[in-house]
Amino acid sequence: MIPKVKPRVADELFDVVDEQDRVIRQAPRGEVHAHGWLHRAVHVLIRNQKGEVFLQKRSMLKDKSPGLWDSSCSGHVDAGEDYDQAVVRELGEELGLHVAAAPSRWFRIEACEETGQEFVWVYQLNGDGPFVLQPEEIDRGEWLAPAEIDRLVAERPEEYCPAFKLIWRLVQQRRVAGESL
Repeated sequence: MIPKVKPRVADELFDVVDEQDRVIRQAPRGEVHAHGWLHRAVHVLIRNQKGEVFLQKRSMLKDKSPGLWDSSCSGHVDAGEDYDQAVVRELGEELGLHVAAAPSRWFRIEACEETGQEFVWVYQLNGDGPFVLQPEEIDRGEWLAPAEIDRLVAERPEEYCPAFKLIWRLVQQRRVAGESL
């Protein structure tokens, strides 16, 4: 089997979707972002045996939010993919984590300004690594206790991606309601 070669970022095609997250056409990444068209993304929060969450610091080569802290793994859903296919691909590309099936879907976020007009499925995964970080995607990663993430996001919000801050607020609400990460 010939491996899928990921196109250069500017050449990536995304499914453009309507307000109900139904595909209406395909367009290049740059055009989708420039026009603020609705599209799709996935985020994964990976928790280790100690209950810490792995966060990634995005590479300075990224076109969106370079150098900011983000979910364990995140990425766009490419044209023709569904969310579960995208999360499996992204885990392999970003973290060198090859899984046979998508991890558990946790919650969904409607497209909004904070997500960059992306409908987002957030997934949960338990694992301790080790990970093989893709340097074009990730500068480094860190395991942090949820309470430490709470503190850091509150003290230094400018160091975190807008979508991650929204996701983390929703995670905090779930924790307050008694749901575990």
